[in-house]
Amino acid sequence: MFARLVRFSFGPGKRDAARKLAKELVPLITSQPGSQSVTVFGDAEDGEYGIFVLWDSVAQASAAAEIVSPRLQELVAAHSETPADIRLFEVISP
Repeated sequence: MFARLVRFSFGPGKRDAARKLAKELVPLITSQPGSQSVTVFGDAEDGEYGIFVLWDSVAQASAAAEIVSPRLQELVAAHSETPADIRLFEVISP
């Protein structure tokens, strides 16, 4: 199992933008083969947000990234001056 962690900063007062991103991306992510779960999280006070996704395999996570990442980057760019930090980790213990 693998975990994709995406972090991005919208700045304070952008909770609605983060909710819009979640509303669009969560169905896209969950429709990808190998997606186990998606959690969108954040802090409205400092404007730091993120997405945590569990994947069955590296291959499935990589294939999904080809589809999801362009839209993710587009949505983040609309509200942030820096691109999202995207990492993939092996799950050591569920």
